[in-house]
Amino acid sequence: MVGPASIAIIAGVAVIIFGPKKLPELGRAMGSTLREFKSATKGLTDEDFESTKQKTVETNSANEVKAVEKIEETK
Repeated sequence: MVGPASIAIIAGVAVIIFGPKKLPELGRAMGSTLREFKSATKGLTDEDFESTKQKTVETNSANEVKAVEKIEETK
């Protein structure tokens, strides 16, 4: 588990390694990277949803056509 003491130690080491002037730049870079990753992941999820939705519509349409054909055969 990461507790407050661990976070403080990690922050202290980061300040020592990168320096206080470089940390805001690193934070911005990390934030933009996470934002881009999130939008790319959302795009993939949306594409999968649309693909599944389209297949469902096609399957339902085919099933309706078959049902109508069976009804017409019985007449």
